[in-house]
Amino acid sequence: MTVSDFDQFRPPEPERRGRRFGKLRRKKRSGRTDGSAEMLMVPDVEFSSYYGHNIVKPPPWGPEIAAYLFLGGVAGGSGLLAYGAQLTGRKLLCRNARIGAMVAIALGSGALIKDLGRPDRFLNMLRTIKVTSPMSLGSWILTLYSGGMGVAAAAEVDRLTGGRLPLGPLRRALTTVEPAGGLAGAVFGAPLAVYTAVLLSDTANPTWNAAHRDLPFVFASSASLAAGGLAMVTTPTRETGPARALAVMGVAGDLMATRYMEGRMDPVAAEPLHQGRPGSLLRWSERLAVAGGLGALLLGRNRVTAAVSGGALLTASACTRFAVLEAGINSAKDPRYTVEPQRRRLEERRAAGITNDSITTAG
Repeated sequence: MTVSDFDQFRPPEPERRGRRFGKLRRKKRSGRTDGSAEMLMVPDVEFSSYYGHNIVKPPPWGPEIAAYLFLGGVAGGSGLLAYGAQLTGRKLLCRNARIGAMVAIALGSGALIKDLGRPDRFLNMLRTIKVTSPMSLGSWILTLYSGGMGVAAAAEVDRLTGGRLPLGPLRRALTTVEPAGGLAGAVFGAPLAVYTAVLLSDTANPTWNAAHRDLPFVFASSASLAAGGLAMVTTPTRETGPARALAVMGVAGDLMATRYMEGRMDPVAAEPLHQGRPGSLLRWSERLAVAGGLGALLLGRNRVTAAVSGGALLTASACTRFAVLEAGINSAKDPRYTVEPQRRRLEERRAAGITNDSITTAG
């Protein structure tokens, strides 16, 4: 064994248990602690993440994306409601739902483009269609919905202003394609309301991915109660029967879908939905949804209480979208929400006898 003048600076060697190599077992080292024996150079560590960094990179999304999630739901639900009113001859409900949907999608698109930084980034997403990409399909859904609803809303505004819009010979063409525009708003309204849930859950983000089976149902219910609430605020009660029914069904679906989603999620991955600001928002969402639903069901024929209930429903939907977005971002910042569910899934596979594959090795 060679020695060096630097051996005197080596730290004392801790006592270690012998290691097993095949059928042989190496004897324990004698109590040599003078630094002359072989020693473990890398101490045992507890796993957190590389250099203290996040395992999953949190998305750089702010309140603009949360606003888009909410306004997209309002617009999608209102498109369906407007088409139902169109078929049943409720002209005021149809007009207000169409205009409300167009205002919501315009504001939502503005928030989305603001988050992207430049409008041409959105246009670049329309250069192709990738059926496996929720973002690519969502861009086309948003574009087709906006085109159809824009035509229908323009016809409503023209009638509302007494034909004062400077349309000239285009007025007859607008009247001709108006029914098709309303139909396009209904066809693409439902995908618009829920594609963002697919977009969020189709990621490695712990909380969003854990909710991938049920988050679209939560967003669909949230969009329904929001669209019904907006119609209750803007439309006289004599025509809001379908809107009140949609709102009540949306409240029931939202409460059941949210509880069912949380029950099927990994308990650790679901924690961010109950902690901090997201937890507070979801609790308020539930309270406002129940209050608004009861108001729509029992007091919806009174104009004042209907408007108040509609406002509560809109706020409840906004709270849900903001909470889900923020909870997912928070879960990506803590390695625990990535590692512990993975370890639990690994142990479940081993317990089921699934070993020696690309995911699981024998314990």
